[in-house]
Amino acid sequence: MKRILMIAVLAISGYTLSAQQIMNVANFQPELKYDNVHVYELDHDPLTTTFLIWVKDEVKSHFHANHTEIVYVLEGEGEMTLGDLVKTIRPGDYIFIPKGTHHSVKVKSDAPMKVMSIQTPQFDGSDRVYPE
Repeated sequence: MKRILMIAVLAISGYTLSAQQIMNVANFQPELKYDNVHVYELDHDPLTTTFLIWVKDEVKSHFHANHTEIVYVLEGEGEMTLGDLVKTIRPGDYIFIPKGTHHSVKVKSDAPMKVMSIQTPQFDGSDRVYPE
């Protein structure tokens, strides 16, 4: 019994170690051309999904019915609408978007805006709701 438990612990530990990673996203760039928005998934598990997102023009107003989103601005500048709040966002800004909160962004910089978006729980796109 102890041997089975030891094998299980080692197997789980191996999975955990292989799933962890450290990377520098500062120089990540889209690998292909895109019209307005390009999304690159960095990682996911059942509890969260992390994306790098580049936006040239805008992200139209929408909300997530079942997801909380955290956005960290890496490059570019824009005007973020978050519920009733409208604010200029720049590199270094952290935005917490509770589920059900309408949000959008209009890019104001010449270069695309690059953000890290963390969604919880794991995001599959099915709960993105656009106002009618």
